[in-house]
Amino acid sequence: MNQILVTEKLYITPEIKKKKRMYKVRFFLSVFLICILCSYYIYAESDRNKSEEVSHQIAADYSNANKEKENDTTTAKFINDVMIVALDERQSENAQNDIVEDLPQETSMTEYVAKDGEDYTAEAFLTIPKLDISYPVLSKTSDELLKISLNKYWGNGPNMVGNYCIVGHNYANGKLFGKLSQMEIGDIAELKSTSNGKTVQYEAYAKYTVNPDDVSCTSQLTDGKREITLITCKNFGTQRLIIKCREI
Repeated sequence: MNQILVTEKLYITPEIKKKKRMYKVRFFLSVFLICILCSYYIYAESDRNKSEEVSHQIAADYSNANKEKENDTTTAKFINDVMIVALDERQSENAQNDIVEDLPQETSMTEYVAKDGEDYTAEAFLTIPKLDISYPVLSKTSDELLKISLNKYWGNGPNMVGNYCIVGHNYANGKLFGKLSQMEIGDIAELKSTSNGKTVQYEAYAKYTVNPDDVSCTSQLTDGKREITLITCKNFGTQRLIIKCREI
């Protein structure tokens, strides 16, 4: 019996005890790091959701503004009809002037105030039906605005002759341009201008990857045609995915 106890004591050497302590330390460190990573992921996801809410609010504000504009137009037409009757009955130029002054004036609703109090300007809305992508295109590019929605990177106004370049984050959860890599040649993208409400359809004709310092995709040489270029990051930001689309 004594021999057995001595053997067991000899088996658990200081080195083994040290290794066990190291294993425990490594285990707790691993758990700690996993908790930090999970917390960061939850925070990042929450921040992205809040940013997307701002994007959805911009879209909702634009939709409501359009409805109000339609109502104003209907009212204007009704007043116009009354105005014509009044002129027929009274033959009065003064009556016409009074009514015209009261007509609602058409305005371009492109500026919005989001829930966070920041002012944003959306000059277009991009929709890619196949990928279920639909976001406002903000009129300038910045780190903060890229968190909220798609940004105009280069070019003239939306649906004008030239190359209208749109940039967006490639989020792993599929938001913004997270699904852009699934777009193929022949797929359709739609761009609606907020200034006139017109929508133009574009068809993808080129898809390729470039280095971040390669900006050749922003060239405005389009042979007098309307094009859009969709840009997002790839391979953890080391490259850029480019999709070129031409008006149908």
